[in-house]
Amino acid sequence: MSPEVIVAGAGPVGLVAALTLARAGVSVLVLEREPRPAPRSRAATFHPATLELLDEHGVAAALVARGVVVNRLQWRDLSGAVLAEMSMATLSELTRYPFRLHVEQSELVALLLAALEAYSEVDVRFGTAVQTVTDTGVSVCVRAAGGWCRARYLIAADGAHSTVRASLAAALPLSVYPTHALRIFTRAPLDELLPGLASVTYVRDPIQSCSLLRLPDHWRLILRLAPDEPVPRSVAGLELSTLDIFDVHRYSLASGVLDAFRHGRVLFAGDAAHVTSTAGGLNMNAGIHDAVDLGRTLAGVLAGQAAPDALAEWSRRRRAVLVDHVVPASEARVAGVQDGDSARLRAAVAALTAIAAEREATRNYLVNAAMLDTAPLPVRKI
Repeated sequence: MSPEVIVAGAGPVGLVAALTLARAGVSVLVLEREPRPAPRSRAATFHPATLELLDEHGVAAALVARGVVVNRLQWRDLSGAVLAEMSMATLSELTRYPFRLHVEQSELVALLLAALEAYSEVDVRFGTAVQTVTDTGVSVCVRAAGGWCRARYLIAADGAHSTVRASLAAALPLSVYPTHALRIFTRAPLDELLPGLASVTYVRDPIQSCSLLRLPDHWRLILRLAPDEPVPRSVAGLELSTLDIFDVHRYSLASGVLDAFRHGRVLFAGDAAHVTSTAGGLNMNAGIHDAVDLGRTLAGVLAGQAAPDALAEWSRRRRAVLVDHVVPASEARVAGVQDGDSARLRAAVAALTAIAAEREATRNYLVNAAMLDTAPLPVRKI
């Protein structure tokens, strides 16, 4: 028997979409090109709005138990002076999760796969790459490793290099940033080496800017460098040669959003639909929001409970969130850092200092940073 929905991609976005549909009684086939879940990923930040959605799916508590709870955001300069600090407790009246969570994306994938085991109508196949897609107008035919399969709809959650997108010739217009991201993984206790360091700290200094994130078993140091710029000898005032570094890698940065997230019976979500500068982990969180909103909407359509144009409305709604909120917010996080503009950097730090000094301004800033102002709403019923 054919599934009602095929999901391409078994990352957080694809699996959240599958679980949202399964909880509504929809049969789902998940196809993943890799032979097994990835052990480590770039994304490791989960925001309060995302934790609220994951709580609906019964996996938030277990994810929180595996991660680092971040109660404050801090900005400092290279001398160690704290320029601004904001307490996430300001959001306590708005969410059950008034904190950021730092945990590997792979931990969420494991929890989602375990949750999906409870649904006999869900089939997850690793090592099964989607090769081509044909939208017949009444169904979607997918050729994958192992043969053909058919469903009423296909969700493309197969990443920034989406095979589904390429198969449909759906171009993702990209704007390439002038810098690369450099990530350094260390087991050194940075909070002991830099007293008063928060679990997420942004160093903002004309000489060098970077971000420091604490994970359960390591710290990450993240910088923006010109493509040909070598790895610096020191970061945040720490000599790299003295740190227990176990991994270093860099990657190019770009932003782009599909013109439409719906192409007939194919629906795009997560990195397959949009990419951002990666600052703040907003793109992965937005992808999970895409998936929940889409799963709710599509389940309503399949059950005949949602308006006929609900999927087109979903596409417009989620694209507007990315274009109007997520991409600008991601770029604002690295104002003056991404472009090396020291005057812009000083202005951004001055603005943050002013915000941190006023409770209501802090609350508004954190609502936006926590993505609570763009979380998907319940599906409108007819």
